[in-house]
Amino acid sequence: MSNVKNANPMKVITGPETRWSYANVWEPKSINGGTPKYSVSLIIPKSDTNTVSKITAAIEAAYQEGESKLKGTGKSVPALSVLKTPLRDGDTERPDDPAYENCYFLNANSNTAPGIVDGNRQEISDRSEVYSGVYGRASINFYAFNTNGNKGIACHLNNLQKIKDGENLGGKARAEDDFADEDDFLA
Repeated sequence: MSNVKNANPMKVITGPETRWSYANVWEPKSINGGTPKYSVSLIIPKSDTNTVSKITAAIEAAYQEGESKLKGTGKSVPALSVLKTPLRDGDTERPDDPAYENCYFLNANSNTAPGIVDGNRQEISDRSEVYSGVYGRASINFYAFNTNGNKGIACHLNNLQKIKDGENLGGKARAEDDFADEDDFLA
């Protein structure tokens, strides 16, 4: 086991209370006709100040590292405060969704499938184990972008580690939960 500190200041491993929503991690999905990507919305409790601090620092590092890209053909680099950044406030942007209450969230995506493991770092291949609503850690990287006049900081999805089950956010119950109390129907 390695005790090497993370050498990449733009990489973050979220805390175990991070909840996954809109988990398109098995098959890439196209958003608004764009290139299909693997993606997940990471819901981070505001009380997880360690993860929030790491994300804020990684966004700042991505801004500094990407200044020439953000400047583009302009005369100066736009201030970080005016750029699109991935960390958003759930209370402000999703006030009617209780899953986002007292939380921040960010969307991470990738052109390649993320590695997905359980709490013991064993690969998860059963798709029913990973759904919108589970809790787990995410390995993510932040980077600057300047595409077609849009400038900002984005979040790349590396890998996922499921820590525990949670209530399904898609409104659909798992089959094992639906029939859990019906063991005696054959009696």
